[in-house]
Amino acid sequence: MEPDARDRLLAVIADISPRVIACSGGIDSMLLATLASRQNAAATTVAHAISPAVPVDATLRLRDWAAREGWRLEIVVSGEFDSEDYLSNPVNRCYYCKSKLYDSLSRIGNTVGEGATVMSGANTDDLGEYRPGLHAAKEFSVRHPYIEAGVDKSTIRKIARELSLPFAEIPASPCLASRLYTGTRVTVQRLRAVEESEEMIRRLAGIEVVRCRIREDAMFIEVSAADRFRITQSLLHKVERAATRDGLSLRAVHLDAQPYRPGRAFVGAP
Repeated sequence: MEPDARDRLLAVIADISPRVIACSGGIDSMLLATLASRQNAAATTVAHAISPAVPVDATLRLRDWAAREGWRLEIVVSGEFDSEDYLSNPVNRCYYCKSKLYDSLSRIGNTVGEGATVMSGANTDDLGEYRPGLHAAKEFSVRHPYIEAGVDKSTIRKIARELSLPFAEIPASPCLASRLYTGTRVTVQRLRAVEESEEMIRRLAGIEVVRCRIREDAMFIEVSAADRFRITQSLLHKVERAATRDGLSLRAVHLDAQPYRPGRAFVGAP
């Protein structure tokens, strides 16, 4: 990491005041909120959206850390499930979700101080990918301190380690809707099945990074090549029972023929 990476980041954050930070409970936004609040708590509001697409453990982790750090925390329901554009799960689904989120956070900004700016945890690695959520951010004048300071994901982890933050090593875990193949409708049942299945595999097989992706009426489990042997037939049966407990109809639960790859369910990006 460049010696002045953290200083550059803190300078960008200091330039944004007052600020509302969109915090998902992942390492990127958690570190950003921690730095901003420690720098100037009075100017910082942390906002977290609860939704069937947000993993429960992310919300619990954020609430616990917010209490320890004394954050001014606002919990919002961003309302993406009210949008048919979102539920139909097009390739730009994230645009509709982020539009709802940033609209809610902008309203919070109007209550915490004149000129309050919404901040996100997007980093420079995101610029090399198709990220429709960044288009929504632009429409709401959201600022991205990591991008402005030239900070990537590996640097975020290094800063978190230097500060001995307890979430420095948590694996990436995008929203649960990212587990549904493009065109597969977003439903609460499907998201709950994904969350429960992944939690079961982590607990019973000891696999840290796992994705349970749904394509129409089948679930495909993705793990690394090194972890494939841990997915036994017995475990597949247990996952299927857990995934269908709430009435979700699944034709089958498979161990994917290919090892885990980020973004595999994201089909048709330009």
